[in-house]
Amino acid sequence: MNWQRLLAIIIKELKQLRRDRLTAAMILGIPTIQLLLFGFAINMDVRHLSTAVVDEAGTHASRQIIATLIHSQVAEVRAVLPESGAADAMMRAGEISLILIIPHDLERRLAARDREALQLIVDASDPTIQAAARQLIAMPLPGITSTRASVFAVLNRYNPERRSAINTVPGLIGVILTMTMTLFTAVAIVRERERGNIEMLIATPVSSFELILGKVLPFVLIGVVQVTVVLSLGVLIFGVPIRGELWAVYVSALTYIFAALSLGVFLSTFASTQFQAMQMAFFTFLPQILLSGFMFPFAGMPKAAQWIAEVLPLTHFIRLIRGILLRAAELSELQQEIWILLGFTALMLSLATLRFRKRLD
Repeated sequence: MNWQRLLAIIIKELKQLRRDRLTAAMILGIPTIQLLLFGFAINMDVRHLSTAVVDEAGTHASRQIIATLIHSQVAEVRAVLPESGAADAMMRAGEISLILIIPHDLERRLAARDREALQLIVDASDPTIQAAARQLIAMPLPGITSTRASVFAVLNRYNPERRSAINTVPGLIGVILTMTMTLFTAVAIVRERERGNIEMLIATPVSSFELILGKVLPFVLIGVVQVTVVLSLGVLIFGVPIRGELWAVYVSALTYIFAALSLGVFLSTFASTQFQAMQMAFFTFLPQILLSGFMFPFAGMPKAAQWIAEVLPLTHFIRLIRGILLRAAELSELQQEIWILLGFTALMLSLATLRFRKRLD
């Protein structure tokens, strides 16, 4: 082996890498983002759980309990309601994680000590919420000096068996769509440019928007097939329930497929080669998977990380798919997530069309 020739090849590769600004940025950017996300944004110690309190007693003791919750770091009281129907609707829509029910005979239960004084309903579709709810159970409350093991009757709703697959599989649908739809579209458009097919299409009466839309639509069918495969395997192998309407699942999936495809189209306008398109697509995967609530609890993230997560489409799709599959939520209850995804799609396609026209000019 000739060491001089080997050294020359190494120097040549380093120079080529230095000229490729995108690759150089990825080399520094990916580990930096990972460090920042895992160091600041990822937190398994969930606090300030969104909670609704159903105060059926309306007494001084019940008001003391509510005041203690409001000033604690365990729960964040979103609403105090007189009956449980509205609280159930809030949990079904994903607005709250806990419901604390203070019964009308609170004082009698405290005096008799014959049964639990309070009832805590937990959205058990997320295992981390179940674990965090134990902090609330262990928290001392005013006027309750019972020596029993617990003053709470705990009801794990939506996932009483505490199976992790119930929470993971619905989110996995979004992760798979994110990886395939964004990557496929970005690479496909850049490949057409590398082969010179884009220049051939320019000579036709096809507009920039028609060209972009035509490149996106064939991948919609692929996305629908992927949703069907993952959902079927999840139901057959892992026993994932479909408690909501099946058509609502596919409407949500189609909305997200268009959002992921539009992101891929937008990324393709920045890439010159297929390798660059793959790099940029991967660069968007990392924050979406880590901040969307798929792997780590959304409620445990700092506010700044939650604001960033609200911009990411995967965050809203996971809320949709988990709400429909696990909590039997209706699309009308989750319409905000649908509108956000549609707005994201329109924005990405508009920006991609403008950049595509500029590059053609």
